[in-house]
Amino acid sequence: MRIVRLFSMGLLVFLMGVTAVLAAEPSALPGTTAPLPRAAEAVSDDPLGRSTPQGAAHGFMRAMDKEDYERAVEYLDTKQSPKRAEQLAVELHFIIDRGLSRDLNNLSRKPEGDPSDGLSPDRQRVGIVKAGSLSIDIQLQRVNREGEPPLWLFSADTLRQVPLVYEQLDVPLVDRYVPAVLTQTRIFYVSLWHWMAYLVILPLLFLLSRLVGRLFFPLLRMVVRRLSRGDDEGRLESVRSPFNLFILALAFYAYAPLSGSALGRFFWDRMAVTVTVVSLAWLTIRVIDVVVRRTVTSRRTTAVSGRIAIARLAGQFCKGLALVAGAAIILYDMGINLTAVLAGLGVGGIAVAFAAQKTLENLFGGIMIASDQPIRVGDFCRAGEYSGVVENIGLRSTRIRTMDRTLVSVPNGQLSVMSLENFAMRDKIRFDHKVELRSDTTADQLHQVLTEVGRMLHEHAGVEEASARVRLIAIRNNAFELELFAYVPAPTFEDFLEIQEDMLLRLIDIVEAVGAAFASPV
Repeated sequence: MRIVRLFSMGLLVFLMGVTAVLAAEPSALPGTTAPLPRAAEAVSDDPLGRSTPQGAAHGFMRAMDKEDYERAVEYLDTKQSPKRAEQLAVELHFIIDRGLSRDLNNLSRKPEGDPSDGLSPDRQRVGIVKAGSLSIDIQLQRVNREGEPPLWLFSADTLRQVPLVYEQLDVPLVDRYVPAVLTQTRIFYVSLWHWMAYLVILPLLFLLSRLVGRLFFPLLRMVVRRLSRGDDEGRLESVRSPFNLFILALAFYAYAPLSGSALGRFFWDRMAVTVTVVSLAWLTIRVIDVVVRRTVTSRRTTAVSGRIAIARLAGQFCKGLALVAGAAIILYDMGINLTAVLAGLGVGGIAVAFAAQKTLENLFGGIMIASDQPIRVGDFCRAGEYSGVVENIGLRSTRIRTMDRTLVSVPNGQLSVMSLENFAMRDKIRFDHKVELRSDTTADQLHQVLTEVGRMLHEHAGVEEASARVRLIAIRNNAFELELFAYVPAPTFEDFLEIQEDMLLRLIDIVEAVGAAFASPV
């Protein structure tokens, strides 16, 4: 069952990669020709895509794949008869498929071509094909025809050498031994034997990646355990799947040169790039989770637990950045103009910003709270009408556990403009009590109570001596009112309660010792 589940995952990723490749090149399967990338189409004035070198090469391969020989001839700079020109197109397609030394996707997408190949401005190198003792430099030439924009066509010099090289190339083994029904029957412009080969190649590549992954996984285990400082197998398992997917991408890279056609190499290269980016982004996200979990675990045992929120926010931001970077790389590899995409996102971003105003307000509010730290995870605070312990500071809201043990979620946007009272950040706690002695207390007894209570406050080990005081503050009809005040530098509120209890018990002992008594409430 485990093998089936893993193979299903690999098949899903394969289909995902096919989708990504087709999104860029709708006919980019092996044995088919990919159309022009969208960036090239945007600048093309020619309906056949011959305004750019890449468009000309891809258009020719697409026409040949569909067996549209009349259109394929439109990509050749030749004046031969239609029948001979079609034969020439077949031979050129054959030698490009069997021996081209360059990826067609690397051709320039600009109308002026790429001047870095060392040829004249009106020439562009497609690649070099070697056959026996012969070799041919396949080139495109920019041709100016009357009444038409400049077009890139396979040069006449190249076409003159095609028949000689074609004779030197061997017939593929597939054409020798595979029944004609499998090579001639096509589904979505792909021969039936290619589809059958995929059903064999994909499981083999997947199993190969699994074996290689088992060999290199101990190295990854050492890295993860060093990051997490532990032997948590759950963390290791979280990075196993993206690591195996990365090994599968390497298998695609290794298989690409072995595919039987130029477009097959193109397909597997694009597949490898897509799967590589997906696996690395996935692996980055899982590693970020490991680092954040380690940070949260270590901070829970320290006095700076408020940094937990910052670690979580930073982790979520980094994961989002990894996703955006991965998507940008895939789009760039597809040939999509990222500048135009970003410009479109800039215009649409304004509308999104208005629609998601509250969400963005809460997001930035959470970042401000986590960075400024008016409250931290584990602090006892008062936020508006709610008082309790902060349990989590998220991107949207902050959760507070109240004294009634209910959980209150306060939006960060409101929390960032709210007056927050953080009791956990007190350096000392106020001891402030008012007590009343009965009206029949004599002046001598009152002096003794004030003297003894003052001595008790100044000599108590848990009281800040400079702030300690006891005063007679009021004479009422039925009582004398005394105020006891001091600051207690207790580290926690529980320690303060213990010190306060001790002082109150000592107060009772002093009052009873001098023969006085507390006034009963009226």
